[in-house]
Amino acid sequence: MKFGFTRRRMMQALGSGAVLAAPMAPPATGAFNDWPIEEGPATPKICLGVGRTSDIGLREVKQLGVNYVLRGGPRIPWQVEQLQEMMDTYKAANLTLANLMIGGFDNAIYGRPGKDEEIDKVRQSIRAAGKVGLPVVEYNFYAHRAMEGYYGETGRAGAGYTAFDYDRMKGLPPLEKEGAHSLEEMWNNVAYFLKAIVPVAKESNVRLALHPNDPPAPMSRGSGQIMGTVEGWKKLVDIVPGPHNGITFDCGVTREMGQNPVEVCRYFMKKDCINHVHFRNVVVRKPYEKYTEVFIDEGQVDMFGVMRELVKGKYPRLIYPEHPRAMEADHADSSDTASMFKSGYPGGGSYTGYAFNVGYTRAMLQAALEV
Repeated sequence: MKFGFTRRRMMQALGSGAVLAAPMAPPATGAFNDWPIEEGPATPKICLGVGRTSDIGLREVKQLGVNYVLRGGPRIPWQVEQLQEMMDTYKAANLTLANLMIGGFDNAIYGRPGKDEEIDKVRQSIRAAGKVGLPVVEYNFYAHRAMEGYYGETGRAGAGYTAFDYDRMKGLPPLEKEGAHSLEEMWNNVAYFLKAIVPVAKESNVRLALHPNDPPAPMSRGSGQIMGTVEGWKKLVDIVPGPHNGITFDCGVTREMGQNPVEVCRYFMKKDCINHVHFRNVVVRKPYEKYTEVFIDEGQVDMFGVMRELVKGKYPRLIYPEHPRAMEADHADSSDTASMFKSGYPGGGSYTGYAFNVGYTRAMLQAALEV
């Protein structure tokens, strides 16, 4: 996107001798009317997650300039009337619901009896999503999520950070309700799942987004992690090739695995299978095993580089500046707002942290669109 008069062009002009010889001509009439740079049909769209629909909470989403939301979906199978009511509720608050998380298919994840009945409920849910115009359905496929390795750290000026250390949960036994599942078994299960649901997603014009394993620990209570490596992400999208079988690209998780988020983003953008984005930053001490989630402006991820790749590729779906850091204002706030945005992670923040994340993300987006 080009704009009439930018700091960059001004500096280029100052480098020429002609500018030194004569006063700079004023910009053309209306040259500054291109601001503010806004989200459009072919740009990322900043979103926030909302667990409830309180009037106060939804207003505070809008006060941050955020127009899109995501949330967890209802129990499967989803019904058209049920989803339409949700879409209409957010629309009444001038918000667009554009991503629902689906769950409730553990038998399919573990390859147990009853998996086909669950998969059929997922297919029904995807059809319902398509009928109400919901563009993205997100899901997880963990055998076990390695959250036992999380702990809180104190960051800059006493802010709360979320850290992970694999040694805290390494060697923990499988849980009875989950069991232990090899990597090969998990790949067989997800392939069976995808071959059943992706054709329905394509027919319904709904994109699927599988979130990576986070934390990406090598093993999680005896089970392999199919989405715990970038190679696993690549394998996943090739099982049923096409844009409807995609991923949630998380630049923080990418860095947790010791990979370059800009290069990984570029790879999946070219395949048109980034169907959702999580935008956050980390400091990694040992890939896969030891890292700290920090403020979005201070980690090892080139956040502007990632945003630039998304803008360059005209990525048009949601970008979620998640995992806010805990600040003093959040600790002091006992209101409904604080509970609506409260993090479930040690060292995680609430509304104030999200406000910081949203502001930073919007600056990255506007800068990338202006270049």
